[in-house]
Amino acid sequence: QVQLVESGGGLVQPGGSLRLSCAVSGSIFNINAMGWYRQAAGKQRELVATITSGDSTILADSVKGRFTISRDNAKNTVYLQMSTLKPEDTAVYYCKADAKRYNYSPTLTYWGKGTLVTVSS
Repeated sequence: QVQLVESGGGLVQPGGSLRLSCAVSGSIFNINAMGWYRQAAGKQRELVATITSGDSTILADSVKGRFTISRDNAKNTVYLQMSTLKPEDTAVYYCKADAKRYNYSPTLTYWGKGTLVTVSS
């Protein structure tokens, strides 16, 4: 069974910073793309950032210049460094990983349960 566990969320003032982590555990052959999505109250889930196994990244326009995504393949962990946070960044942040459990198995998408980030004074 594959599990994704996010950590690092919390309450931060506008202009502040937070670092989210997401560790993938379980029986895994390899992990391809990893990413962060967020869902604000009353809104649809949206892409924040993704990173491939080759460290190519995509960031949403709304977070470019403020957020950075990175990964540690040895630890099966992806990070989201968030800076200059704004109230509109308030959301539940979800981690996603596209992974193969075995060499012969298809690549499946796995999701974490989310971590809440609240930006407020």
